[in-house]
Amino acid sequence: MPFDITALRSEFPSLESGIAHFDGPGGTQTPRVVGEAIAGTLTGPLSNRGQGVASEQNAESAIAEFRSACADLLNASPEGIVYGRSATQLAYDFSRHLSKEWGPGDEVVVSRIDHDANVRPWVQAAERSGATVRWIDFDVATSEIIPASVEAAITDRTKVVAVTGASNLLGTKPPVRAIADQAHAVGALVYVDGVHYTAHTTVDLTELGADFFACSPYKFLGPHCGVLASSPELLETIRPDKLLPSTDVVPERFEFGTLPYEIMAGVTAAVEFLAAVAPGEAAGRRDRLVHSLHALDVHETSLRRRLETGLAGFADRIVVHSKAADRTPTLLLTIPGKQTWTAYEHLAALGVLAPAGSFYAYEPFRKLALDDTCGLRVGLAPYNNEDDIDRLLTGIGSFLGA
Repeated sequence: MPFDITALRSEFPSLESGIAHFDGPGGTQTPRVVGEAIAGTLTGPLSNRGQGVASEQNAESAIAEFRSACADLLNASPEGIVYGRSATQLAYDFSRHLSKEWGPGDEVVVSRIDHDANVRPWVQAAERSGATVRWIDFDVATSEIIPASVEAAITDRTKVVAVTGASNLLGTKPPVRAIADQAHAVGALVYVDGVHYTAHTTVDLTELGADFFACSPYKFLGPHCGVLASSPELLETIRPDKLLPSTDVVPERFEFGTLPYEIMAGVTAAVEFLAAVAPGEAAGRRDRLVHSLHALDVHETSLRRRLETGLAGFADRIVVHSKAADRTPTLLLTIPGKQTWTAYEHLAALGVLAPAGSFYAYEPFRKLALDDTCGLRVGLAPYNNEDDIDRLLTGIGSFLGA
């Protein structure tokens, strides 16, 4: 069922600025209810966790509701939801936890299409332990993962395969399940960076075959933090360094220090908001999320096609590098003979935000070997509409002198 885009946009106070936002892959705008949940929790009553008085109970509730909401979003167990400051921090934490058992002769597999947050922590952990790093590659011409590189990279010595659910630079969705099946066949674990993926796809850990799945709520309308999902049984086998008096209970053994209850409440509100985007007959929150996220996918795909049709009119002057058959509504553009940074500045002056850069996607950007030091990334979010697309295309046309 389609949803009312005008009604949805009215829930975002920031859109009153008039800016047409195409910076969703870097962080979305936030609906009013998320800010209200954060403020309401923070102003309390709120104390450290406990059961004695309302302020203590509010802290306990914020944590429990956060785990439940994220479990519904990712189709995971609440007992397997780990809070983190960011997805980058979580990757560094778990690379350290897991690499305690690595040594010379072990291998770690990373991908050339990933954000550096799912590359460098694993590469550095391998270097410390003496393990070998092997690489999954992608084809620049198609933006697709090269299957032969997966076959070659994963061996019976592989300990962990780290791969993205979707490229934050190109939008490509690698065949995560096929990669996971190959990794599991040799006894390796699979760590999926789902930061860009979660913003545009219904997530199911079991279907993906992910042993660990990390995401960032601020990429799907929530506050700035990170979330990791895994099975409680797997988490029980991992022993992190921690303070002596801190709990050893899973998942809390991986969460260091006092938790930010107000941020967790904001995440819960963002998940609830997503679940209510497209009203339907589903009763449970997981079912409502699946229904709403499908409606958002239809909406964003329609806008992406409108954008691609418009960009085709500039085909002799703009290069679209996002070509994978299975991808998110995120496009990387370059303009031969011009610097994309100046295109970003031109669009910003028109109230259209399409950022330029390499967006921490160090390996894929280097693989593309672009003449430009930046690329123009156009990423769609649930609140984008046809007028936003038309404003962007008009701005690109005026930049090109069309």
